[in-house]
Amino acid sequence: MTVLNELHQDHVNLNKLLAVLGNKLEKLKQGEMPNFVLLADAVDYITSYADAYHHPREDQMYDFFKESGCPELDDAIAQCVDEHKQLKKSSTDIIEAVDCILTDAVVPMDQFIAKLERFLDDQIEHLNLEEGTLFPLLDEVANSEQWQALEPELPKIDDPLFGEQQKQRYIDLYSELLRDMQ
Repeated sequence: MTVLNELHQDHVNLNKLLAVLGNKLEKLKQGEMPNFVLLADAVDYITSYADAYHHPREDQMYDFFKESGCPELDDAIAQCVDEHKQLKKSSTDIIEAVDCILTDAVVPMDQFIAKLERFLDDQIEHLNLEEGTLFPLLDEVANSEQWQALEPELPKIDDPLFGEQQKQRYIDLYSELLRDMQ
């Protein structure tokens, strides 16, 4: 499996999780209270895996290909790296809000809904940039020798939610994903 295929599969998995969060957001807007522990697990997964592993892996790949001689690719890479920083802040904001709810702090639900909606919109917009612009440009510009040189440099870890063996802390979240996909 190539680097782009692996990263694309991460995006497919993230989209599944974002769809579940989107369903929770719609229920919140209708006045239903979701399981905030599962919501916290979903956001934690995105933060732990995407922000701590997936995005740094992409950033390392983008660094390898920046100044490729393709201005469109260089611009997309710069935008994407900036978005990774913004996504980390957005993740921190939503985690803090969920933590407040879980510790019974008063959190106005309209503010929480707005944060969750912004978090989801930012994540989806970012995935669309990578899948719709950046990955196709990389596929077009990079050659097989470059991919072979890059691949051993990139870190590899097993995905704690979608990998071969789910981490115990994500078992309930994985079960919820399966239920939502039926």
